[in-house]
Amino acid sequence: MSTKKDKFTLKDKLFMELALDLAKSREGHTGSNPSVGCVIVKNDKIISIGQTSFNGRPHAEYNAIINSYEKVHGSKMYVTLEPCCHYGKTSPCTSAIINSKISEVIYSIKDVDKRVSGKSKKILNLNNIEVKTGLLKDQVSEFYSSYFYNRKYKLPYVTGKIAISKNNLIYSKGTKRITNKLSDNFTHLLRHKNDSIMVSSKTLNKDNSKLNSRIKNLKNYTPTRVILDNQLNINTKSYLFKTVKKNNTFVFYNRAKKSKIEEFKKNKIKLIKSNLSKDKKFDLKIIFRKLYYLGVRNILVEGGNELTNSLIKRKLFNKFYLFQSKKILSKIVDYKEFTGLKTLKQNYKNKFNVKLNLGNDKLTLYRN
Repeated sequence: MSTKKDKFTLKDKLFMELALDLAKSREGHTGSNPSVGCVIVKNDKIISIGQTSFNGRPHAEYNAIINSYEKVHGSKMYVTLEPCCHYGKTSPCTSAIINSKISEVIYSIKDVDKRVSGKSKKILNLNNIEVKTGLLKDQVSEFYSSYFYNRKYKLPYVTGKIAISKNNLIYSKGTKRITNKLSDNFTHLLRHKNDSIMVSSKTLNKDNSKLNSRIKNLKNYTPTRVILDNQLNINTKSYLFKTVKKNNTFVFYNRAKKSKIEEFKKNKIKLIKSNLSKDKKFDLKIIFRKLYYLGVRNILVEGGNELTNSLIKRKLFNKFYLFQSKKILSKIVDYKEFTGLKTLKQNYKNKFNVKLNLGNDKLTLYRN
């Protein structure tokens, strides 16, 4: 006799794992919509798969239905998140499912969007479609933690990273690289998985940062650049300034010469004027709020010591990756120390964290 605990078979789990992998592979590239994975199965054979499209539309379920190489009538659909049931820029996925005569839908978790949450199951049931939920609930909920945060707080999910030497330096004159190639590749993967990346103009000018993902075959899927630049001091000969495209570069500033403002705008940079707090710095929470309404959902902050410390002290990081090499860097001439390590450990001391070895480097993930 079947019980609630064994209502899913091993095959069910394998199909949902595939759907989750599909969702993960599109993470950071679905605009303001969550990345969803979908698998359609008939007679225990996969007949189609689907993902949320780049920039969010069409949705995974619709893509899977129209891309099937067999008729989906009487099939079973596995989807990571509750299908949408409201009309927006496109018709709801529940309508596509009903019209295609799919007989059963298994979705892992409910959508937190109030327009959808729990409603889709009722709609599908009323149309004689069997619905099951809860498959791989923990794994899928973990994947959608950033989406849940977006919806609840109307803020981007903020990930930070910094690389330090064994003696806690983030810079030493004459040293080009602190961490190894494995850590560098991991950083580029983080860039690929986030829709935006933030630095200060000070860091940008010092490093002439490219702020792109240099993973082979994924170079076209790089994050929107967000720069904090109080007086528009970005070097106009920098790589960033030369590679501006429409809507790929946001610059927050407070005051600048009119000629500078005109030069930046002429170069298609989106300028956003923002007030300073009493300590003459940007209020980062206000900036994140503005970015959310500009469509930013997942942002990676690759700041220097000052910007990183400011976010750590205010506990504005949802995740933080600390890369530590075994190199001891020189303090003889020009160097910069990371002064936020103690505060990082204090603010996250009771939080879940993971430690990994990347060759000779150590990576610690702190979670809020």
